[in-house]
Amino acid sequence: MNQGLEPPFLRIGELSRRVGVSEFLLRAWELRYGLLNPARSSGGYRLYSLDDLHRVRQMQAYLAEGLAASQAAQKVISQAAANLPAVPGRGLDPLDARRLLHAAMYRFDEPEAQAIMDQLLAQLPVERVLREVILPYLHDVGTRWEEGEVSIAEEHFASNVIRGRLTALAQGWGNGSGPQAVLACPPHELHDLALIATGIVLARHGWRIHFLGADTPTSEVIDLTLKKSPRVVLMAATTPDRFEAIVPELSQLASMATLLIAGAGASSAIAQKIGAQLIQTDPVTTAEHLAEVAL
Repeated sequence: MNQGLEPPFLRIGELSRRVGVSEFLLRAWELRYGLLNPARSSGGYRLYSLDDLHRVRQMQAYLAEGLAASQAAQKVISQAAANLPAVPGRGLDPLDARRLLHAAMYRFDEPEAQAIMDQLLAQLPVERVLREVILPYLHDVGTRWEEGEVSIAEEHFASNVIRGRLTALAQGWGNGSGPQAVLACPPHELHDLALIATGIVLARHGWRIHFLGADTPTSEVIDLTLKKSPRVVLMAATTPDRFEAIVPELSQLASMATLLIAGAGASSAIAQKIGAQLIQTDPVTTAEHLAEVAL
């Protein structure tokens, strides 16, 4: 966690030059052990802080004493946590949790990843865990995959571990007595974890969730909408073509219920074309807003 007074400002090349550690090794320490916690510039570059630089130098000192890399990194992380100001009831910080979750997933260490999520859920409301840890973590994994820093195997592993935890949190979400919501992804859209997060929060506000998930034929969404008369139908996609391929069906759906479209593939142009409402907030905020306006 960046606790220094100065904001992150070092590119990885400059950090490498200052500490005398190769960029490759710095990335390995970041991914494998969660040693560093870079921010992102507006252009997408990693920026490291003086706190990160200090951690690398501590790591070098412990390696020089003969500790294994994993032991040295754990000692640095433990000392950083011990040096934080004492706050009553303080547990694992969400920013540190994301960093450690990355490291656990990188090592394909499911028990450690589950332990991190167990600790978070024990100390924080579900909404904060989703908003501050799980969803940003998934976004970062996607970014790292696009940059070639995360393999397909790693991305699938992480997604499946997170899916299992979210599915457990979603148990019973079809039993609510409040407004009903149908959640689905258009045909060929496979990313539905954000929809699951939305459904979890809505269910915590008493909504009854009908979740159809990834790659759902639009005709099935229409049929379920006819049967259940939900308050809203929420569909999410990562690319515009998923929506553009089914504009007539979406227009029909929008005439039957309040249709919301979300995700990177949703736009004001598509929403206007089909008569839907564009959602641009994160899944937790979206669910909280829907719950508020439904009162």
